[in-house]
Amino acid sequence: MVTFTFFFFGALLRGNATYWVGRAVARGVENTRYQRIMHGIMYRRAQRFIARWGMLAVPLCFLTVGIQSAVNASAGASRMPLRRYLPAVTVGALAWALIYTTIGMAVFYAWLALDWPFIVAGLLVIMVIVYFVLRYHKRKSVRIGEVAFEEAKPDQT
Repeated sequence: MVTFTFFFFGALLRGNATYWVGRAVARGVENTRYQRIMHGIMYRRAQRFIARWGMLAVPLCFLTVGIQSAVNASAGASRMPLRRYLPAVTVGALAWALIYTTIGMAVFYAWLALDWPFIVAGLLVIMVIVYFVLRYHKRKSVRIGEVAFEEAKPDQT
């Protein structure tokens, strides 16, 4: 119960802090050259999510990975009324705390029960493989781009 309460209040505080930062930033950048930040790809994605799901976007964002902060900040930037935001963020924080105190802690304890050296070694091997695969594909795409550029150049004669 202590862990659930800790996760709940942590999520609630983080969500509300991000909401108020979004409101402050939206207010602070109005009519400045920094207004383009509020039109970045992550905020546009969060705004579409909010537009599609309405008030449900806030609790649903706690079930996603990667757009929680953007949705809460977008809710603040778009000045979602507190009478709608506070219940929504409370439901989202409850869901997040429930997931992390059940599934999340079970995975964490199972991970602790495993043999650490093999996990670390396995992760390092995977990271090295991913690094070299990405590097290979980047070089290959650069070479393909150079060939296409050379073929597209008009003759110099």
